[in-house]
Amino acid sequence: MKTILTIAGSDTCAGAGIQQDLKTVTALGHYAVTVTTALTAQNTLGVRKVMPVPADMLQAQLDAVLGDIAVAAVKTGMIPDAQCARVVVDTLKGLDVPVVCDPVMISTSGTQLMSDECIDIIRNELFPVCTLVTPNIPEAARLVGLPDAPIDDMGRMLVERYGTAFLLKGGHADGAMMTDRLYSADGAVREYTSPRIATSNLHGTGCTLSSAVAALLAEGSSLPEAVRGAKVLIDKGIKQGRSLRIGRGNGPLWLF
Repeated sequence: MKTILTIAGSDTCAGAGIQQDLKTVTALGHYAVTVTTALTAQNTLGVRKVMPVPADMLQAQLDAVLGDIAVAAVKTGMIPDAQCARVVVDTLKGLDVPVVCDPVMISTSGTQLMSDECIDIIRNELFPVCTLVTPNIPEAARLVGLPDAPIDDMGRMLVERYGTAFLLKGGHADGAMMTDRLYSADGAVREYTSPRIATSNLHGTGCTLSSAVAALLAEGSSLPEAVRGAKVLIDKGIKQGRSLRIGRGNGPLWLF
């Protein structure tokens, strides 16, 4: 059993954020420790309010966990402001474990979850110390500053600019098939294609994917293998969650 650290926001309906990260890591047979970056008031219909955790409290959480527990990998999710971003970056620079960053900039319902100053710190200082960054297509477009660029161009630009691997998630693209593309720092590109599953329960897919990759990297899987294993878990969670009736909006996955 490995211990995985997730640094992310809290989700009151438990379909995303640290709650979903914890469930994902548990489903893979590992132990999750959680550091909360922000409190959110949200449900399956959307995010109502966000309150960042003060930077000194965020630092205290990280110091408490890392001063006692050896972690084998880290996943970062929502980081709400520049002060929190600075704490996370400075802490992770001192660790020698795989780091997976899910740059949660905007919620599914359209709420901006990161300030512009925070995004600048994340991409210029956190990305270079990451093993993998997992933006969706709108996030990738925001990062490269070219909203109409072809997906392949965005992936290659991101790798060249930040020197780490990027997994561009294809769920926002049209079509019956969905393709995620892994752009590695050595120039290799790998595609992971699966049928689109008809469901209204897709809350937390990005959190599930990134925390699963972190857990599988902690096991010793290569990055391509970890992404493939995470995709298998995502498909399972979507299929098993199709029949759930939790809330009136975008419901959760089910991994068990």
